Amino acid sequence: MGKLLVTGGAGFIGSNFVHYMLDNTDCSVTVLDKLTYAANQASLAGLPADRFRLVRGDIADAATVEPLVAEADAVVHYAAESHNDNSLHDPRPFLDTNIIGTYTLLEAVRRHGVRFHHISTDEVYGDLEQDDPARFTESTPYNPSSPYSSTKAGSDLLVRAWVRSFGVQATISNCSNNYGPYQHVEKFIPRQITNVIDGVRPKLYGRGENVRDWIHANDHSSAVLPSWRRGGSGKPT
Repeated sequence: MGKLLVTGGAGFIGSNFVHYMLDNTDCSVTVLDKLTYAANQASLAGLPADRFRLVRGDIADAATVEPLVAEADAVVHYAAESHNDNSLHDPRPFLDTNIIGTYTLLEAVRRHGVRFHHISTDEVYGDLEQDDPARFTESTPYNPSSPYSSTKAGSDLLVRAWVRSFGVQATISNCSNNYGPYQHVEKFIPRQITNVIDGVRPKLYGRGENVRDWIHANDHSSAVLPSWRRGGSGKPT
């Protein structure tokens, strides 16, 4: 399968994907990660040194990105600022990483003819009322509601534009909330579980009628691989 560059591979979802690829394929993996608060190097501990390496760097830095993309056969782009509340307090890092970072990667894969898969979010589609029978599909109009989701929508559109304008071989996947190994204990599902273990009553939000979609990180990883292999239509998969 060759050499794979995974951006954001020290984060929760990205690290699960790295483990999945090393366990289920014969590829080698380079992780490019800024190692912010959302990353955890311990999630990548014990991986085979002959097939894995970690590079600390910013996806918005072309000098860092260029040589890594040049030696890769494909790029899977997980890196993103992704905390909704943080985006409301300070939107600028979301523009720098999600927009400029994705642009920097797209220009690099364009120059080197490298396959690109972009990990997005269902939040670009907005919200549905609880009793709404509709479901989001690949053709649902984007309706982001926060600086986070709007910058992710913008990065999706950049990918589509680079496919159409420059012939970049790329795909996009829009996934719902993930849970699973290496997730920070403050996230919703780990916190509810640890509360139960510690004898603390789980927190109920509102009246308990809200609905949220979840997918296990391993199931997400298993879906990314065939999506990436499918080809470079630039359409969501």
